[in-house]
Amino acid sequence: MRLTISNDRLASTARLSWKATTALAGVALLLVFVLDRVTGAAPVQHLYYVPIMLAGFRFKMRGGVLAALASILLYHMANPHLLTFRYGEQDFVQIALFVTVGVVTAKLARDADRLRQLASTDDLTGLHNLRSFEVHLAAIVRASRREHAPMALLVLDVDRLKSLNDKYGHLTGAEAVRAVGQIIGKQLPLRAVACRYGGDEFAIAIPRCTASQGHRVAEELRIAVETSAPVLAGRSFATGTLSISVGGTSTLVDSSAPSRTLSFRDLDLGEGLFRAADDALYRAKAMGRNRAWVTDGTIPKGISSFR
Repeated sequence: MRLTISNDRLASTARLSWKATTALAGVALLLVFVLDRVTGAAPVQHLYYVPIMLAGFRFKMRGGVLAALASILLYHMANPHLLTFRYGEQDFVQIALFVTVGVVTAKLARDADRLRQLASTDDLTGLHNLRSFEVHLAAIVRASRREHAPMALLVLDVDRLKSLNDKYGHLTGAEAVRAVGQIIGKQLPLRAVACRYGGDEFAIAIPRCTASQGHRVAEELRIAVETSAPVLAGRSFATGTLSISVGGTSTLVDSSAPSRTLSFRDLDLGEGLFRAADDALYRAKAMGRNRAWVTDGTIPKGISSFR
């Protein structure tokens, strides 16, 4: 697996916290209210849309509607004649626009989140896809360096998948990969991230994980797959039909030069971990498949940032 996410794409895109967003929207509403009260001008009143959109993007429908209602209230307070419900045509339009902007913004934000989820998800298994996993892996490497904590990377694939394809068809093989992916998703440790990066190949990054802990996770996954009795393409299969081989490595990341942003260095470290885990996978296969082999700090030459 070659990690290829550019530095720009690894730049942090985290949203403002809910507290910061609430404070910013509140301050913006108050500033617009003051300007509205002083001027009573329609162009100024259009500025209410800004905090409404901000709340809608951050808090979806609830935020957009609440900000719209707050804007309507402040709009009335800034224009006292409205408190007697003496609305003009412009007032009806303005109030309707407040609500419309809040609802439309929230819907756009929800759709954008859905698209982001689809763009980061493997269609077959529901796990992360490779591009999304790359970002999470680099972030885990960065956190491990900063905290000087161990991390583990496991790689695995389905044993003898070709035989299953040849005997029962490729649909059955695809269902087998899906079944293994679902087991991985159910067995994942807290804060671990998994992806399918090839036809039947998976990777799992586990923060704060030693080699012994990583081996335990790998064994639990192997046993869960081996003891499953899958239904593949409408056909029931016996326990033991599926098995996986798992390789992995755990290491401490050099914290001599911690950084707050993701960088190519994080990707290089991630690639070093992957190569070591991949070597361990070949070792597990050489032992006869349906095995787990996890090393402690075995990093290929040329990656000097591990110890």
